[in-house]
Amino acid sequence: MRLRYSIFIVIFLFLGSCKEGAKETVTEPLEGSGTEESGAMAPLFQDLEGNAIALSDYKGKKVLLNFWATWCRPCLEEMPALLRSQELLEKENYVFLLASDQPVATIKAFKERKDYDFNYLKYSGSLTEEGVNALPTTFVYNEKGEQVDTIIGATDWDGPEMIQKLKEIH
Repeated sequence: MRLRYSIFIVIFLFLGSCKEGAKETVTEPLEGSGTEESGAMAPLFQDLEGNAIALSDYKGKKVLLNFWATWCRPCLEEMPALLRSQELLEKENYVFLLASDQPVATIKAFKERKDYDFNYLKYSGSLTEEGVNALPTTFVYNEKGEQVDTIIGATDWDGPEMIQKLKEIH
């Protein structure tokens, strides 16, 4: 019985770590980039050169913020479609940001190996506090900086329905 229970727990934890397809919609402001008013907090996002990035820097643009990892198979499988979506939405005022909590050296090595043209970010905060409980998780923000959608799991980013949905974000 203990063996069954242990196996069940391991399977449950594994399935929860990388999900495909679950989706939910929420609306929250484009805040929490680690540049709080106190200024004492370290920035939560940095580019691969170590420069602090605040999500509020992208106000006036639609932002697709994808949390991913190099070890996450669904994350890697959706990247070609995500790249095509980025190209299809180029004239729609979108910025695609791919954030990982892995070391910068790991992200850089992946970028060089795969040669995907994304804005990669190092995320230094707690994924669970950000609302990320499975990878990939994507937040979509409108031009006002309001979070208008959350997509949990890999998705068909370049499918006609998704492209239309992203075009209609206001």
